[in-house]
Amino acid sequence: MPTFLFCDIMNQATHTYKEKIEQLILPVIEADKMELVDVECLKMKSRWLVRIYVDKEGGVTLDDCSNVSHQIGDILDVHDVPPGSYTLEVSSPGLDRPLVRDGDFSKVLGRMVKVQLREKMEGSKNFKGRLAGFTEEEGRKILILDVDGRTFRMPREMVVKANLVYEP
Repeated sequence: MPTFLFCDIMNQATHTYKEKIEQLILPVIEADKMELVDVECLKMKSRWLVRIYVDKEGGVTLDDCSNVSHQIGDILDVHDVPPGSYTLEVSSPGLDRPLVRDGDFSKVLGRMVKVQLREKMEGSKNFKGRLAGFTEEEGRKILILDVDGRTFRMPREMVVKANLVYEP
């Protein structure tokens, strides 16, 4: 099998498992009055790595992560998702919180963010600036980023990765 075909199949499987895991664990996380920030599902050599990022008002504690980890582990085992052996990590998103869902952008208006785009915009794929807006125009969601006084309007679908930038 050609390498590119194998990688495409693995990317599809990873995406499918990520979505399935999100569906399975969301009720548990919400019942504990937490927010699901992100799920990463990565295939390693001999096992899967499942990373769950949770948050709540006032921040998550080690006990919160431990409690959620036990509940999620049981759910994943029962449903065999991902299949076979896996390592489960549950943690807070940290100071450089990933911005994954549209609602994440609305919550951090006015804050510093890093954005990586799928394609170059004005010669660059990477931007760091203040999120000045998150709006919808002609059916497309747009991030408005102020980078050193220059305004960039970025289609949401072009965003590959976005994170908060820690400001002391």
